[in-house]
Amino acid sequence: MNTPRKHMPAEERRAVTVETVVKLAAEQNPTDITTAEIATSMNLTQGALFRHFPNKEAIWQAVMEWVAEQLMARIERAARGAASPLAALEAMFMAHIVFVTEHPGVPRMLFGELQRAEDTAAKRMAQTMIRRYGERLSVLIEEGKRVGALDLQLDSAAAVTLFIGSIQGLVMQALLAGDTGRMRKDASGTFAIYRRGIGSAR
Repeated sequence: MNTPRKHMPAEERRAVTVETVVKLAAEQNPTDITTAEIATSMNLTQGALFRHFPNKEAIWQAVMEWVAEQLMARIERAARGAASPLAALEAMFMAHIVFVTEHPGVPRMLFGELQRAEDTAAKRMAQTMIRRYGERLSVLIEEGKRVGALDLQLDSAAAVTLFIGSIQGLVMQALLAGDTGRMRKDASGTFAIYRRGIGSAR
């Protein structure tokens, strides 16, 4: 384990905390992660950790903010370089899969937050991210219909749900199998089926 510098700037310490939580979540149930465990992984005391976060909920909120920022930036970059709306959808799909492969703790935390009965800042952040993601997909799907690449009768809301659900399904199967690399292997075939389902009949 690398020993962190004793005197990091506050923002850097917060960033390292988020990185630590994401790594821990890849190895165990996120709900079981304690602030003591986070501090130990960072070679800090809990008191030092709480100088940057008032409580565990604040840490989880920071993690969800990081996930939203990183994932949305990743899919935006992928879509920006695509030659068509359909190509953009595929690029986003693959970019999302790569992101999850690189950070397997992220879906564990997302699923955990969304299943919580109580309303928390972290849960609201996760919900907001999914809504923004869906809105971005809707724009591309409507553009695809406009240029004739997608079926004009396509239910756009259902297409958004299926897109996100397909990724979630790949993630769940990979987690159950204990093989995150499986997502990359199955992603192309899964998107090919999705593409055939939404494509123009012309």
